[in-house]
Amino acid sequence: MKWFSKKSNWILLFLPFVFYGFFYFFPLITIFETSFSSFEEVSASGIWDSLQSAHIGETFQFTLWQAFLSTILTLIVGLPGAYIFARYTFFGKKVMRVLTTLPFILPTLVVATAFNALWGENSWLNLGLMKLFDLSEAPIKILGTFSAILIAHTFYNTAIVIRTVGDFWAKLSPRLTQAAQSLGSSSWRSFIKITLPLLMPAILSASLLIFLFDFSSFGVVLILGGPGFSTIETEIYYQTISLFNLPVAGILALLQ
Repeated sequence: MKWFSKKSNWILLFLPFVFYGFFYFFPLITIFETSFSSFEEVSASGIWDSLQSAHIGETFQFTLWQAFLSTILTLIVGLPGAYIFARYTFFGKKVMRVLTTLPFILPTLVVATAFNALWGENSWLNLGLMKLFDLSEAPIKILGTFSAILIAHTFYNTAIVIRTVGDFWAKLSPRLTQAAQSLGSSSWRSFIKITLPLLMPAILSASLLIFLFDFSSFGVVLILGGPGFSTIETEIYYQTISLFNLPVAGILALLQ
């Protein structure tokens, strides 16, 4: 029985490796093999010139910048929500927690359609404002701008802050800040000196996760940002679909 138990444990341990090997690593290796098989057709100098071009450099810079700024904005929006869910009990709290998680699992096309219905030039909001103020064109023009990318990323990832930081915040004892305030510390000073340092591990974890999601964002940039904005993800797509430059696309994917 012991021998059978040990053998079954090894089988159970081996199954995840088989699953990932067949459904993840095999397709990934096949993709890279297809990408780099055309190296013979394209000169190495041509590939190097493409990677050193000003466009690729600007793409890397914009990818980092939009991910960093989106992360900061998500923290600004998400931290007050995390505080409310951590420190207050109110009617419908469980339902609200579920609702805050819904944007995180929505497909990009659904979010893009919703943004277009709300902020598009022919949206009910713009049409209402045009009719109300007798305007000839839509006053709100967000789609196809950098603001649309930032708003969509914040909309998507606020749930990470609420869940990660909020759950950690709820476990902190309020007696620490109460003791500081009883000794004459203000609420703001107590938060800066006591609560914030204790929350930093959770905030950093949430920030890194949000940054990774924003750094690898594809649908939001492609649909809501439009052709005027390019990240590494959209550049890989452009190099593959439009230029069929598979070696450059493969190298960009590896760098990412």
